[in-house]
Amino acid sequence: MIQIFTDGAAQGNPGPGGYGTILRYGKHEKELSGGFRLTTNNRMELMAVIAGLESIKKSGIPVVVTSDSKYVVEAVEKGWIWTWEKNNFKKNANPDLWKRFIPLYHLYKPKFRWIKGHAGHAENERCDQLAVAAAQSYNLKVDEEYEKSNA
Repeated sequence: MIQIFTDGAAQGNPGPGGYGTILRYGKHEKELSGGFRLTTNNRMELMAVIAGLESIKKSGIPVVVTSDSKYVVEAVEKGWIWTWEKNNFKKNANPDLWKRFIPLYHLYKPKFRWIKGHAGHAENERCDQLAVAAAQSYNLKVDEEYEKSNA
C-alpha cells in the first residue's frame, strides 16, 4: 500500500501558502513541498494531495490519503466532486485543481482518511512543517490560475 500524508497552509487567506506531502511505500519515504506567493489554504490542501498522487510511479497499488482537510476528504468521500464536475464547476472554488485531481483519482482510486489536524499525528505535523516552511521560503511560485481569477 502507498500511504500519502498531506497538509496545506496559507498565511492569510489568501496569502503566501504552501503544501507538504509525505509518500510512504514499504521502507521508502519521500517528502514533497512547494510554496506559492498568493493562494488559499484549501488550494494548498488539495495541491498536497495532487502532488502526492502525481509522484506515484506505479498504478495497481492501493493508495490511502490521510489528510486533515475536511474540504478535500468530504468532497471526495461524499461524492460532491462528481456533481461539481457535471456542473462544470460553476460556482465552485478551485476548478483548475479539481480538474487536475480527477484523472489522478480515476487512475489510482485512492481511499481517503480524515484526521484532526495539529493533534499530535506525527506525519500530519511533519507535513504542516513542510507546508509552513514552503510558504515562508523565498522561492515562491505564482499560483497562476488563482491570481488570474482573483485579480
